[in-house]
Amino acid sequence: MKTIRNTLVVMDVKQPESMILNKAKLIASFTQSHLHLLVCNKKNDESVHLQAVVNSLRQEGFSVSAEQAWEHCEYRTIIAVQQMQGCGLVIKQHRPDNPLLKTFLPSEDWKLLRFCPCPVLIVKSSTPWSGGAILAAIDAGNCDVSHRVLHTGIVGHGHDIARMVGGTLHLISAHPCAQQLAADPVYQIKESIHSLYLEHCKALQAEFKIEDAQLHIEEGPADSLIPEIARQLEVALCVIGSVARRGLSAALIGNTAETVLDSLDCDVLVLKPDDIITHLEELAAPPTNAVLDQAIHSWPYSHSPEPDIWSAPQAAIPAQQGYGEALSPGVAAQPAGLKIR
Repeated sequence: MKTIRNTLVVMDVKQPESMILNKAKLIASFTQSHLHLLVCNKKNDESVHLQAVVNSLRQEGFSVSAEQAWEHCEYRTIIAVQQMQGCGLVIKQHRPDNPLLKTFLPSEDWKLLRFCPCPVLIVKSSTPWSGGAILAAIDAGNCDVSHRVLHTGIVGHGHDIARMVGGTLHLISAHPCAQQLAADPVYQIKESIHSLYLEHCKALQAEFKIEDAQLHIEEGPADSLIPEIARQLEVALCVIGSVARRGLSAALIGNTAETVLDSLDCDVLVLKPDDIITHLEELAAPPTNAVLDQAIHSWPYSHSPEPDIWSAPQAAIPAQQGYGEALSPGVAAQPAGLKIR
């Protein structure tokens, strides 16, 4: 999280802006990152409103730029701008979907989680993170190298955010019931399953100094257990991993991050394994094959913050002028810091 230098904030003019802007300002204050505001709209000109938001944020000391863009659909627009601006984090406010329509078609939020090459923060609640519970959700049953890297990233991000806001980090892993795994003798007794998952969590628990009372290993499907524990703990943010499921299975059931997203009442930060991020970056890269600055991404993950960085909020870096001044041919000049595409 602390390595992010450029954050994309997707604004929805049909929803209250204070909720997403408060979370964006919190992250920018601690990471010293630049905020790039985006409105995905091909019809109405939102330049006046965008410029007003930019001016307000700059008066508060934040480095901000903005643009209005459209590339076929919302999630494609977001990814295109994320790639062009080199953003290491996307922040988007959740938009409730029609349940019947989503039965047949994945929502825009689902598609963004599936294809975005960088971490995505979905803002669902106005509840402040300060002093709250942060829940890191992993699948301790998958302990291959790629999953261990992902688990470390998930818990590490949760650890850093908990330190950042003075909150409490909790770790959860759901495990299947014994009947589902009866073919394997190791899994025939419920206590054996719990012990195995606990053993896999011990290293993370020790590394990030998680108390036993803050470790939750319980039986049940992850997509129902995680929201249940989150509600019990009144969680402010849930950090979860996503392995982008493809094909028919994706169309029918999505993946855990996507299905949990609809059930959680709190904000959700979604991460992906390193190899998936690399693959998605290749798919999303522009035809020019421009090489993005790897420093803007929070992967490979390092959770060892410098004490002076995380001990207190830092002043935002000075506002950068001239962001997004290049306009498409035939488009009227916009105020500094605003680009309409």
